[in-house]
Amino acid sequence: MFILTILTGIAYFYDYKITRPKRLASVAKAREETAGKLDSKVEKELLEPKDIIGQTGSLFFVILFVFVFRSFIIEPFRIPSGSMLPTLQDGDFIAVSKWSYGIRNPLTNSILINTSTPKRGDVIVFKYPEDKNVDFIKRVVGLPGDIVIYQNKNIYILKAGSDKDAIPEQVSTKLLETLEEEISGIGLADKYEVYEEKLGDITHRMRVNTNAPMMSQYFYKQDNTPVGMWRVPENCYFVMGDNRDNSKDSRFWGFVPMENIKGKTLGIWLSFDFKRDSSSSIPEWIPSAVRFDRIGGLK
Repeated sequence: MFILTILTGIAYFYDYKITRPKRLASVAKAREETAGKLDSKVEKELLEPKDIIGQTGSLFFVILFVFVFRSFIIEPFRIPSGSMLPTLQDGDFIAVSKWSYGIRNPLTNSILINTSTPKRGDVIVFKYPEDKNVDFIKRVVGLPGDIVIYQNKNIYILKAGSDKDAIPEQVSTKLLETLEEEISGIGLADKYEVYEEKLGDITHRMRVNTNAPMMSQYFYKQDNTPVGMWRVPENCYFVMGDNRDNSKDSRFWGFVPMENIKGKTLGIWLSFDFKRDSSSSIPEWIPSAVRFDRIGGLK
């Protein structure tokens, strides 16, 4: 988007300085030839750029507005997977605030003006630390200085600055329902328990697969800490997906540096359902329905 803004800007100013004066001269000449009775439609046609540079330049202010809006105010993202179920579903389009955690340089993502920092429970979009070309979306669980423990599919947190004799507190959860989901193509079903969980001031839903192992052998291992325990470094955050047994998150690759964070999720502005019968001839990328009931804030 930045490159497109630069290219259309160059085209606009080239047209404004070089070719537009020639069009204005043509209009002035036409007015003389018609004794000042030049038809407005003809005048408009004479003023419109005909060459590719002028036509490209005419898009400059539209592209500039989109660039500024996406870079500093709101940027849309599409949810591509089920790692944040049940909060976010595949096919949800979310609005992400670009100013909640600071006004950032759109090229380097460095903070120009500080506004706030992520809070426990926030749903954030960030550059995946192992491949910064990929955007991830997860929920903030651990803040800088926290100790986070994941044991028996429960979260325990020892907050930064706690007394030396303090013990980690279990994150509050309440079972809401148990449901089954068919495993595609094999005729079996997974059993999920859906919980209400409270992280900081935010209450949300999350789920665990009662049949799935913890996969602790693949957990990210810090020096001098046991498996399943992490000390969150300064200016970093520990994040997890709400679909706890189907999420590649901090448990497996570590922490999110503040400089990687792109923004805070505000809500869902559009939601498409792409599910359809396997025998359908309609391409998979074409939505089968709009899920109006999902539009709004995070539920």
